[in-house]
Amino acid sequence: MNRYMPLTGHDSTIPALVIDTQAPLDVLYDAAAYRIRAVTQFLENLAFREEISSDAIVLHDFALLLAIPLRDGCDLLDVVGRKLNSLAS
Repeated sequence: MNRYMPLTGHDSTIPALVIDTQAPLDVLYDAAAYRIRAVTQFLENLAFREEISSDAIVLHDFALLLAIPLRDGCDLLDVVGRKLNSLAS
């Protein structure tokens, strides 16, 4: 595994945002959990609103807004899983 892994949510030939795969497991896990909790909190707040706009543009923007940190969290968890697998081997 390369030391710096680009985030998959942003496709670019020169990545600006990367994960340090040599960071400690607890740091990687905390970063993933933070992003996933942020998305979860937003969705919970949205779910408990009495009125939700169904404007397609607004819904598209919300989906994109939530997909970015969720994908980042999944990328971080992927690195955590790979590191744990390499420790078990």
